[in-house]
Amino acid sequence: MTTNTQAATRATVEIPSIPCDAEGPVFREPWEAQAFAMAVTLHERGVFTWTEWAAALAAEIKRAQAGGDADTGETYYRHWLATLENLIAEKGVTTADALHRYRDAWDHAADRTPHGQPIELTPADFAHHT
Repeated sequence: MTTNTQAATRATVEIPSIPCDAEGPVFREPWEAQAFAMAVTLHERGVFTWTEWAAALAAEIKRAQAGGDADTGETYYRHWLATLENLIAEKGVTTADALHRYRDAWDHAADRTPHGQPIELTPADFAHHT
């Protein structure tokens, strides 16, 4: 078992809400796996504990449910990503402003990229941040 596989397995034990099958975590989209991997990596680097993560994720899901999220499981990794963004801003890994700048630049890059082509973020994409 590789270190990444071991870390993912530990995460699924510590965070029982992670969608899994017999082989481990299950993702519907590539970005979900990437968000999962980022959280595992940041945990391994000591940015947060799984207990801290679980509490932040539970709070994020409660906020979303209070706002009308139907909690069908399809939005689980959207909550995961929001939790990741909130925690790294809280921990000083980055700022909320930097996250917004990158999100806006990514949106701009996606808008100009033809369907089916890889999205490439360029300095010009950041010029459109308002």
